[in-house]
Amino acid sequence: MTEKILHVLDHSIPLHSGYAFRSRSIILAQRELGWQTVHLTSAKHAGFARGGSPLSRETIDGLVFHRTFPGRLAHFPVLRQWDVVQTLARRIVAVARREGVDILHAHSPSLNGLAALQAGRELDLPVVYEVRALWEDAAVDHGTSRPGGLRYRLSRALETHVVRKVDAVTCICDGLRSEILARGVDAERLTVIPNAVDIEQFPPIGERTRALESEYDLSGKQVLGFMGSFYGYEGLDLLIAALPAILRIRPNTRLLLVGGGPQEGALRAQAARLGVANQVIFTGRVPHGRVPLYSSLVDVFVFPRKPMRLTELVTPLKPLEAMAQRRLVLASDVGGHRELIEHGKTGLLFRHSSVDSLAQAASDALARLGALDGVLDRARAFVEGERTWRSSVERYRDVYRRVRAARGLGTDPGAGPEARMTPANDPLVGPSGSAET
Repeated sequence: MTEKILHVLDHSIPLHSGYAFRSRSIILAQRELGWQTVHLTSAKHAGFARGGSPLSRETIDGLVFHRTFPGRLAHFPVLRQWDVVQTLARRIVAVARREGVDILHAHSPSLNGLAALQAGRELDLPVVYEVRALWEDAAVDHGTSRPGGLRYRLSRALETHVVRKVDAVTCICDGLRSEILARGVDAERLTVIPNAVDIEQFPPIGERTRALESEYDLSGKQVLGFMGSFYGYEGLDLLIAALPAILRIRPNTRLLLVGGGPQEGALRAQAARLGVANQVIFTGRVPHGRVPLYSSLVDVFVFPRKPMRLTELVTPLKPLEAMAQRRLVLASDVGGHRELIEHGKTGLLFRHSSVDSLAQAASDALARLGALDGVLDRARAFVEGERTWRSSVERYRDVYRRVRAARGLGTDPGAGPEARMTPANDPLVGPSGSAET
């Protein structure tokens, strides 16, 4: 028998976020390894309705996502989070029973974990909980919470409760592992499943995409680039602040910012104020499949994250994608970056929060690009050897085996290639993009 895993998610594709893309990658890799998967999003998923018609199931890129509708309490701010948990718990029970799942695998935030625990008790199923970030710390940067405030302490308490009560915990990096262990979780119940890259989707890049090079007038220019969401903790204001100094040394430099987010307006205003608006290119968000085309324009990817609990504990995904493409990565020396990048061997680090250090490091990197092929080769080899989705997702096998064995259930999750699900034999998969109500 091949176990069937119910993934409980905050949101999913077609929304664009690192969270949604990681979920998709995990699901596809698990199916390739032989697991059957079912996918459910909470009422926080913004795309549960199209054209005013709510969808209880939606097929995106060949994957079916069961949706959860908000309940009556969702309109009351104080009760909104309670509504998320209760509606999701009921939906988990209904979907799990209908699909005959064997394991509940909830992913951050803790509201999903609470719902899965409630449903797991009713269904007598094991619950695995994955910590992707500490959401109380992310809320601080987004301005919806303050350190040590009531909401912060409540979010932290809920997260701690979930990781202590579930059958097993996974997290995405060693920084989070240390934090979770400090909250009283036994090491044998905790497994790191690191972020990874689909190396077929992110192969080494050769020449620039000429059409885009012409569109953005980048011929003969050296390009610093960033791809991702424009949040305050990403430090893009530091990058723009460093640009005048970089231009004085290397006037043919341009800055390519691919993505969008809450800081975009402030960043555009900053570039204009510093007189570098003509040297900063804002592309807006681009389809995920076109990211490599934009990457081909970039000589040095810069990730100037600022120090805070989130960036010190959590590893980002975008530097790995750049490393897979043999593009030079220049990053601040916060903890999440140091876990991915070995200075001078697989990338370059600069002193966090320092405009001068960033400007000097970027200028030096642009000046000696031709001498850094060894760094690019080692970065690509690191991703190929340690950070493919197949090798990362394989780590779930022992996690699932342990939680089932502890319940006296079967101990062979994933029966191998002969049990792989395909669109032809998986009743949950329909034509890509179709929707079912």
